Amino acid sequence: MDCMAIVLSVNIGAARETAHSDVGVTGIDKRPVAGPVFVRPPEVGSALEGDVICDHRFHGGADKAVYAYAREDLDLWSAALGRELTDGVFGENLTTRHLDVSHALIGETWRVGPSALLRITEPRVPCRTFAGWLGEQGWVKRFTGAASPGAYMAVLEAGPVRAGDRIEVVERPDHGVSVRVAFKAMTTESGLLSRLLEVDNLREYALRRLRSPEPDDADKEDPGAGAADEAGEDDAGAAA
Repeated sequence: MDCMAIVLSVNIGAARETAHSDVGVTGIDKRPVAGPVFVRPPEVGSALEGDVICDHRFHGGADKAVYAYAREDLDLWSAALGRELTDGVFGENLTTRHLDVSHALIGETWRVGPSALLRITEPRVPCRTFAGWLGEQGWVKRFTGAASPGAYMAVLEAGPVRAGDRIEVVERPDHGVSVRVAFKAMTTESGLLSRLLEVDNLREYALRRLRSPEPDDADKEDPGAGAADEAGEDDAGAAA
């Protein structure tokens, strides 16, 4: 019998100083909270009440309002790295259980809890801030190679979300383009870019990349970030 997909934890963060972002602060340190957190469509920043995003150039806003990552993938990384990885450590707002986030489809819609409605918009592309936060050598390249990026989401309908809430997939598009496929197209497998033409919110991105194989700043979460330009180096760019 299939297990019910749930929110294992809801995670929010405060601003903290960092040497790994050119804005000098980051909100990547997300930590679980016990009670419900209200989620609403943001004009800028995070959708979660009380959550902080410091670099609004590349994070937050309508299409990157919520970041979800699967606990199962965190467990795989924990074993690979030989260290404990707590919920929220990848900067995710929602740590899920029994749901393969990276194999979900771009445009897939989830009902989370009693009323929040979220739609997957794009994969997370790793940046220098993420690498600096984890402190793992070669992290951007390694994370990119695994192609389990988790998903950014837009908020279609506001509502409270808390640990233990059910996640119900209420709509799937018919294009078949998963978060993982989109991530590979955006990072290591440019031959997949044509697949993104099938996805409404990624079509413009795909057209730009097909016209100009090297991504410009508008196409990167982090200008100069190695993962976005297939180099895989940790030391370029900045984001948070």
